[in-house]
Amino acid sequence: MRPLRSLAAVAAVTAAVALAPTTSATAGTDHHGRPPAVPTQPTKGPCAYTPMEDTTYSTFVGLPKDPRHTPDRGSLGVTLKTNHGDIPLVLDRAAAPCTVQSFAFLTRAKYFDDTICHRLTSYTTPPAALSVLQCGDPLGTGYGDPGYSFKDELDSAKALQNWPGFPDGSRKVYPRGTLAMANAGPDTNGSQFFLVYRDSRLRPDYTVFGHVTEKGMKVLDAIAAGGIDPGTDGTPEDGMPALRTEIERARLSGHHGR
Repeated sequence: MRPLRSLAAVAAVTAAVALAPTTSATAGTDHHGRPPAVPTQPTKGPCAYTPMEDTTYSTFVGLPKDPRHTPDRGSLGVTLKTNHGDIPLVLDRAAAPCTVQSFAFLTRAKYFDDTICHRLTSYTTPPAALSVLQCGDPLGTGYGDPGYSFKDELDSAKALQNWPGFPDGSRKVYPRGTLAMANAGPDTNGSQFFLVYRDSRLRPDYTVFGHVTEKGMKVLDAIAAGGIDPGTDGTPEDGMPALRTEIERARLSGHHGR
């Protein structure tokens, strides 16, 4: 089994972005300063945000609203204000409406504030190819989750170009600038996401829900150029960013469509 909520890469054969568990969890609070009650049933709308059975590694701030009609038109802007500069994102509602709805909810809840991007990869030796920055875990370990999961939205991933040598589409080009969800297997999306800074080879198993703007790519490139700190558990191709990368604030920055 792949570790839950960690980004793993198999250099010799393929590369995979997964999610992995960490040490202890912190919970958000309601307007009275109390931890929100953790529901036991999925939301009743089409996205069916599902509470985690094991909340050991959860930072719970509630469940997203799940209306009968999930907004599926236009785009939504989110700016990640990092210690290295702003990384503006454009979220594509048509590509992944449930994912965008969840990401916007977590942004409004300040879930991503004061968190680190805990993993940077640079697998470039054929046949592996994985160059991403992974963020979205308040625990900073690769194990954290928001206390709920939701289904994959893979149509946009399947529509990506096939990686050369894979005419069957079993490996896709996740192009530079892609914004996608990390996961621990089918329908295990939570809060962790990755930003692609160099075309990467992956199975079409990761929900694509937007892109990084040109301004944001300059910041992402600078972080990647700083290299990787493998620590004691990583490798020279997979570890913490050598330039510690903090999301100081994440804020909605405009939207278009319905």
